[in-house]
Formats: sequence, structure tokens, C-alpha cells
Amino acid sequence: MRRLFSASFTNGTVHFSLLLMRVVFGAMMLTHGWPKLMNFASLSRKFADPFHIGSTTSLGLVVFAEVFCSVFVILGLLTRLAAIPLIICMCVALFVIHAHDAIEVKEKAILYLTAFIVVLFCGPGRISFDSMIGR
Repeated sequence: MRRLFSASFTNGTVHFSLLLMRVVFGAMMLTHGWPKLMNFASLSRKFADPFHIGSTTSLGLVVFAEVFCSVFVILGLLTRLAAIPLIICMCVALFVIHAHDAIEVKEKAILYLTAFIVVLFCGPGRISFDSMIGR
């Protein structure tokens, strides 16, 4: 029972937790981006364009973040760099696209944003390609 309320941790549990968070949130984000990539041509005409750079360009940036950066986060390759477009994407979704929506609509963006900020601050952990390259 004492261990249940303990605040101690080991390096192994921290690195495994970072791996788990990277893989789960990266894979979940990938499921949002993959349909956008597969239907790029049809979506590019009607995709949201909050910064007036063109709907095709906006969709391209979102696909880059949600597909390619998610894969890098999952692999732990250039992880902190890959987290930045995902954070920007979730900030736009949260504060621009869903700015006036109820909290229930914003909930996913808040969770993703929080997870990718943690990845940015903490890095990928030891179980990653970044760690293997850095040795």
C-alpha cells in the first residue's frame, strides 16, 4: 500500500511513459491526418483557411503536421522539432477554428496540445531514434 502512494519513480518508468505517450498520441493524430492525405484533392477546395494563405496550402500544412510529424514523434526521430508543427496545428484548431465552440468540441485539441507540449519539453526519452543517434 505504501508503494501505491509513493512519489518516487525510476528512469525506466519515465522513459517507458514517454514512449507510451509518443506512440499513443502520435498514432491518434495520424488517424486524423491520414484521411486528409488520402482525400487531399477533394478536401483542398473546401478546407478551412484561417490565415488566408489558400485552402490547399492550409490543408498541406495540416497534413504535414498530422501525418509526417506524427510519424516522426512515434519513431522518436527529430522529436522536439516534429512536435512544434503539431503544437501549432492544435493551437490553430483550439484558438481559431473552434474558438467559439463548446468545451466538449475543444476537448481533443486540448488533449493533443497538452501531450505534444509535454513531448516538446521532455523530449522523446531513451527509447527513441533520437537517443540512439545521440549516443
